[in-house]
Amino acid sequence: MKTVEVVVPCYNEEAMLNMFYVESEKIYKTIDGYSFSYIFVNDGSRDKTYPILKDLAGKHDNVKFISFSRNFGKEAAMYAGLCNTTADYVIVMDADLQHPPALVPEMIKQIEAGYDCCAALRTSRKGESKIKSFFSGMFYKFSNRFTDVQLVQNAVDFRIMSRQMVDNIVKLSEVQRFSKGIFEWVGFETSWIPYENVERIAGETKWSFKSLFKYAITGITSFSITPLRFLTCFGLVISVVAFLLIVFTLIRKLAFGIDVSGYASLLIAVLFLGGIIELSLGILGEYIANIYLEAKDRPIYIIQDTNIKESK
Repeated sequence: MKTVEVVVPCYNEEAMLNMFYVESEKIYKTIDGYSFSYIFVNDGSRDKTYPILKDLAGKHDNVKFISFSRNFGKEAAMYAGLCNTTADYVIVMDADLQHPPALVPEMIKQIEAGYDCCAALRTSRKGESKIKSFFSGMFYKFSNRFTDVQLVQNAVDFRIMSRQMVDNIVKLSEVQRFSKGIFEWVGFETSWIPYENVERIAGETKWSFKSLFKYAITGITSFSITPLRFLTCFGLVISVVAFLLIVFTLIRKLAFGIDVSGYASLLIAVLFLGGIIELSLGILGEYIANIYLEAKDRPIYIIQDTNIKESK
């Protein structure tokens, strides 16, 4: 019998955990030839997520849990779960049931057909604001044009992966993690399953526009140096234009004398160059911040409690 472990990051999911387990078990018990177990990762929740997980682990032998000392973020929670897996196949999914467990049987079929990964792909963004959907689409277009990995638009973290793929993912131990990019960067053949977006039954989404924006910046700076090259090219163009303007000004002065006009154009040029300098410093700062965070070599997460022996 092949083993499957389900990694479930949790942050303030007290309203969903029991329902998630019950609904998932309904599906998994119908799949013959596979043994399913769970690794729930409590990412510093402020509600009753932790005691509920301990209760689930006490009632069910197939439930393991990891509880962080504080909130380290979903990326750290997924990484901790993956690091502690030993099964033949590993599933990553959310606890809010927006990742339908009913897709798992088809995912397993795809894995058994020879794929190393089978992931879910949303065909709609029902229940999401138009502004959020617009910026999400813009991010994918920008990222695919300027980064080294090609992200599939509307792909979600919900996926099943082979042991080989998981082992290679956990080797990438960077602090600034962007799993959507990491999943693509490691390679391996992926099959995609489309599904209609499912709205959350209970609880609230943990992703604000601010956190999504920060996540997008991390994704771009983690897999591309194109913004830095853009600044180099842009700076070169401005330097050439400035040099030509200097030559033009000198010739005009020598030929026609002092010219005091041009206040408006001078002000525009100063403000424009000032804006470019500030933007350049901001982009450089993002990369330097990434170097700073990686150089400190702090752990990606700290485990406060777990029922996994010799947890990593």
